[in-house]
Amino acid sequence: MSMSDFAPPAPDDVLVVHGPTEPALPLVLDSPHSGRRMPPDFRPVVPVDALRTMEDCHVDALWRPAAAFGVPLLAAQFPRTYVDTNRHEADIDPALLDAPWPDALQPSGKAHLGKAVVWRLLDDGRPLYDRPLRVDELRWRLAHYHRPYHAALRRLLDGTHARFGQVIHLNTHSMNPVAGAMGVGGAGSTRGDVVLGDRDGSTCAPALTAFVRERLTAHGYDVRVNDPFKGVELVRAHADPARGRHSLQLEINKRLYMHGLHGEPNEHFPVLQARLMQLLRDIAQAFTERPQGTPTP
Repeated sequence: MSMSDFAPPAPDDVLVVHGPTEPALPLVLDSPHSGRRMPPDFRPVVPVDALRTMEDCHVDALWRPAAAFGVPLLAAQFPRTYVDTNRHEADIDPALLDAPWPDALQPSGKAHLGKAVVWRLLDDGRPLYDRPLRVDELRWRLAHYHRPYHAALRRLLDGTHARFGQVIHLNTHSMNPVAGAMGVGGAGSTRGDVVLGDRDGSTCAPALTAFVRERLTAHGYDVRVNDPFKGVELVRAHADPARGRHSLQLEINKRLYMHGLHGEPNEHFPVLQARLMQLLRDIAQAFTERPQGTPTP
């Protein structure tokens, strides 16, 4: 690799915030896995189409109308397979490296799936690289992509909390309809329409999870809680329900809104989008002007 591969990225190649920096409602959205801009040092040996099956395709577009009524949406611009912001930065896969990681490790159990903070395998088990990566390569990705994303999310959440005394953070994702060989839940397992993850009730008030589940179930969706996705680093790191900081991971099955695993939006996209925007309005109405701390609708 040449030195130009490691020139600092432009800010809008790392992240974009759609909507206001001062929200009109106590809500913040983020889409960490919908990015597709390939950093110059990212040289996987699998085709781009294979990478895109791992992308939360169109999730940023699905939630973007929220910006028009005062809810900011933070969206990563780089692929999750390059560096995954939904992992702790010390969640390192030793099998990916050409030398031992010199710092303390904080494994989440994702490394055995090849999906630690820097991925080693695709969902179908294919290796991303034909060589081990160097320690300095991982350090670069953490410094220029992972940390800026978490810092930007923290600023949005802190500002919203300071303004309203509470903040509800929806960490938005999509999921493939069927798990691959290295998929969560086991190869071949089918997923519901929506999965809500609150890490077994630890990242937001149970009332919030129940409220979102009830609203989406009313539309006929099969909504599951913590099955199979409980929420990972972005809800864990930024939640503190006792202080009015509530984070909920929301996974939507791709078959509800798009063709295939990386195709274009289908005819159901606008219907789902309208329902999600109404969900945000319902959350704001139910939980705004509540005392700081645990919200109750």
